[in-house]
Amino acid sequence: MRVIAGAAKGHNLQTIEGLATRPTTDRIKETLFNIIAFDLPECSFLDLFSGSGGIGIEALSRGAAEAVFVENSQECQRVIEDNLRHTKLIDRARLIKGDVLAALDRLSAEEKHFDIIFMDPPYASELYEPVLQKILEKGILKQEGYLITERSAQIPFTPPAGMEILREKAYKTTILTFLGLEETK
Repeated sequence: MRVIAGAAKGHNLQTIEGLATRPTTDRIKETLFNIIAFDLPECSFLDLFSGSGGIGIEALSRGAAEAVFVENSQECQRVIEDNLRHTKLIDRARLIKGDVLAALDRLSAEEKHFDIIFMDPPYASELYEPVLQKILEKGILKQEGYLITERSAQIPFTPPAGMEILREKAYKTTILTFLGLEETK
């Protein structure tokens, strides 16, 4: 896995061996970042279920002002920190070590809001709905921002009340879904 573009272009990133994580493929990552490229400069980026940190690091490399990584696994936390040091992007990054739902409570208490949120929970975890509900409840996503979920094409998905699908990009086994907040009337 490598950084595709930006300040850290070409840097190889460490990953976690085994099946504990499922890094976003370079092909999907490249398409994702081509879609969001114009929104990245100076944005506030939240990478939930960060794994090795590849998505948030790519956002930083391409000009995000800051990226917050949330990861529960100690092994993944170590890899994220190593990858941030290796790419020299650590000064614009923050790693929250722990459960995603607790991290969202913490970010809300700090009155943090994000332009772009990326979430890629373990496919079988059934965490999509509770995490999206918590993001809505806590107001973590800016009104003009958007959220991107990566999920298995086998997992049905319905956005929660208060969010709408802006677009979807389907691959053989994976779907990227872009969600925005519904307009308040």
